[in-house]
Amino acid sequence: MTAHIHAIGTAVPDHDIHEIFIGWAAGRLEGRERALFERMAGRSGIEHRFTVLPPMRDGGSQVDPGGFYGGAMPATSTRMATYAREAPELALKAIDDLSERASLDGISHLVVASCTGFVAPGIDQIIARRLGLDGSVERTLVGFMGCYAAVAALRVAHHIARSDPQARVLVVTVELCSLHMQATPALESLLAQLQFADGAAAAIVTAEPGGIAIDRFFAATLPDSDELIRWDIGDEGFVMHLSGAVPGRIAAALDTPELRSAILGNRAGGEMPSWAVHAGGRSILDAVEHGLGLGGAALAASRSILRRYGNMSSATLMFVLAALMAETAAIDGVAVAFGPGLAAEGFAIASL
Repeated sequence: MTAHIHAIGTAVPDHDIHEIFIGWAAGRLEGRERALFERMAGRSGIEHRFTVLPPMRDGGSQVDPGGFYGGAMPATSTRMATYAREAPELALKAIDDLSERASLDGISHLVVASCTGFVAPGIDQIIARRLGLDGSVERTLVGFMGCYAAVAALRVAHHIARSDPQARVLVVTVELCSLHMQATPALESLLAQLQFADGAAAAIVTAEPGGIAIDRFFAATLPDSDELIRWDIGDEGFVMHLSGAVPGRIAAALDTPELRSAILGNRAGGEMPSWAVHAGGRSILDAVEHGLGLGGAALAASRSILRRYGNMSSATLMFVLAALMAETAAIDGVAVAFGPGLAAEGFAIASL
C-alpha cells in the first residue's frame, strides 16, 4: 500500500525583508568583506524573503531603532513568545490555502514539523484546537530536525496511511527563521542568515490513490560532517551555523555509490524528469545538479522557490512539491533535502 499527497497549501507572511536584511548585514562589515557579502547577495538567486515581523507604526523596519532588532538583540524568551503567537497563525494560513484544494473533513492524524521555536502546549495542540479538531485526533510533533523535517513528517504520514487505510493525515510544516537573526560581524554567519525566511505549508496524505504517490523513503548521513550544519540555542535566539563547505561536501558525497544509490535507486538522474530538491541555497542546488548530472532545467521548481521565498527550512521542500504539482500532471522522480548532521533524506514521487 502506498501513501499519496492529495494537495498542498502554502503561505508566507506579508513583509519582505530581503533587501532590508542585505543593508542591515552589510552595515556590520567593512572593506573587502562588505564587498564580498554584497557580491554574494547579488549571486544568491534570492529576490524575496518574508518575515512575520511587521513594519513599525511609523513605517520603519524592525531593524531600525525601536524595532525588534533595532537595539540590543532580543532574548530567546522574547523570540519564543513571538513564535508562540505567530507560528500558529502562519500555519493556519497555509491550512486555509490547503482547504481550497482538498477537504479537511475527517482528519484523523495531525503531524507538525518545526525547528524554529518551542511552546507547550505544543504548536500541534494549538493548531488542532484552532481548527476545531476532535480531541481524539492523534498528534505527532517533529521538532528540531531542520531542513529535512518535511521528509520526516511525510514519512510519519506515509506509515500511518499504510497501516490505516481510513486515515486522513494533515501534515504541517511551519518555520519562523527570521526570529533568529544575529547581530554579528562574522561574514560566514551573515551569509548563512541571508538564506533564511519564514513560511508554512500543509498537505493531506491518505492511502487513497490520487495526487502524487510517496514511497521508497531513504536517509543517509554524510560522515565527518556533523559540524557543518547545526543550530545552537543561545540566550539571544537559535544561532545557525551553515558552513561554506556544505556544497562541496554534498558534491563529494554525491560522487559515492552509496548516496547516489540511496537517492536514485536503480535509475540514472537523467531518467527522472521530476526533481523536488530542498532549496537550501543556490550553491547547494548547483552541487546537486552537477553531482547527479542533471539537465539545466531539472531543478527549475527548486530555483523558483528559492528566488521567490528563500530557504524556509522544513517548509521549503513542501513549496517545491506544491510547485511541481501545479506545473505538471506527470510526476516521476525524487524529493530530497539536506540538513543538520550533515544528512540527506528523501523519497520517490510519482503521479498516477
